[in-house]
Amino acid sequence: MNKKAVILLSGGLDSTTVLAIAKSEGYLPYCISFRYGQRHSYELSCATNIAKSFAVEEHVVVDFDLRKFGGSALTSNIEVPKQQDLSVSKSEIPVTYVPARNTIFLSFALAWAEVIGSSDVFIGVNALDYSGYPDCRPEFIEAYEEMANIATKAGINGDKRLKIHTPLIQMSKADIVRTGLALGVDYSLTSSCYDPQESGAPCGGCDSCQLRAKGFSEVGTTDPLIVKHEETTF
Repeated sequence: MNKKAVILLSGGLDSTTVLAIAKSEGYLPYCISFRYGQRHSYELSCATNIAKSFAVEEHVVVDFDLRKFGGSALTSNIEVPKQQDLSVSKSEIPVTYVPARNTIFLSFALAWAEVIGSSDVFIGVNALDYSGYPDCRPEFIEAYEEMANIATKAGINGDKRLKIHTPLIQMSKADIVRTGLALGVDYSLTSSCYDPQESGAPCGGCDSCQLRAKGFSEVGTTDPLIVKHEETTF
């Protein structure tokens, strides 16, 4: 196919799996990551290493600072919740939700896609095993895609219709891990933790760590990231 596609790459398990899927489908990946004032930068070093391992066409890191607004445990001094029972349905959106984050990320991706002549954007949102963020739902993606196609030169001219690909949106975390392993993803390169140690070792207690552990457990395999950090401890 050799069509250009913009891939949102955080350095985490989901976005890395999406990159592998896009590449397996014949897309030429142009990866975009964000330094947005998040509480740790380890995930960006992971994104850089992942982009290199996949030999992507280009990888850019966009800088802006959402700490100016705060409102999230990831962009302020609010404590990251640990050891919460994920089996209990949450009526409130968690404090790790970053206001409008995916809207902002997709807007940068949309701008870059238009510049490079791409009509395909991939994002690793998930609406099953996830933390309950409103901007990970199918309704949000559908609404954003519709907006994008009336907000761009390509959309107005009718040259290309932008498609936002969400291959993980109805997958369980186990399905995501299984898919990535089948595509040869090295998950030891990734980071999912909201509050990792300086070495990058995951905290093991935040929602993201628990969801990741659940995925590997259900697949019946050991998370190579845990193995890597256990080995470096001794």
